[in-house]
Amino acid sequence: MKYISATMLLLTMMLMSCSVQYKFNGASIDYSKTKTIQINDFPIRSNYVWGPMASIFNNQLKDVFANHTKLIQVKRDGDLKIEGEITRYDQRNKSVSSEGYSAQTELSMTVNVRFTNNANHTEDFERQFTATSTYETTQSLNSVQEELVTQMVKEITDQIFNATVANW
Repeated sequence: MKYISATMLLLTMMLMSCSVQYKFNGASIDYSKTKTIQINDFPIRSNYVWGPMASIFNNQLKDVFANHTKLIQVKRDGDLKIEGEITRYDQRNKSVSSEGYSAQTELSMTVNVRFTNNANHTEDFERQFTATSTYETTQSLNSVQEELVTQMVKEITDQIFNATVANW
């Protein structure tokens, strides 16, 4: 009985002294080489424009990097640089009802991104990222636009984050 108690006590002490820590923020950055990031504002270059879209996108993109990395955001000469423009924002009919009218409308947003890694230029790229959202045609775009744009911006900024600093 003493042997079992001693073994249990020893096992408990070993488990309490050991700890394993996992961090799932998605970023895999060598902070000894990369300390700063420059994120330029993305202007809207699409034919169709919704005013608040650019500020929603720019703020969300900066927030993603501020919340998930230890990189310091700078105005110029960053170790990493992200720039680009919102190139497309439009809507199209997605489905038709049995009466022949549009039943759903798809809203889509495309962003062109130029990424520069000044520590490793082999990782540089220029790429487009797109997100879509669907709404019922019985709703007006004005009533759902902010929610849908916010969802699409979240999706696109996550795609940009994963493409630039999350090497899965």
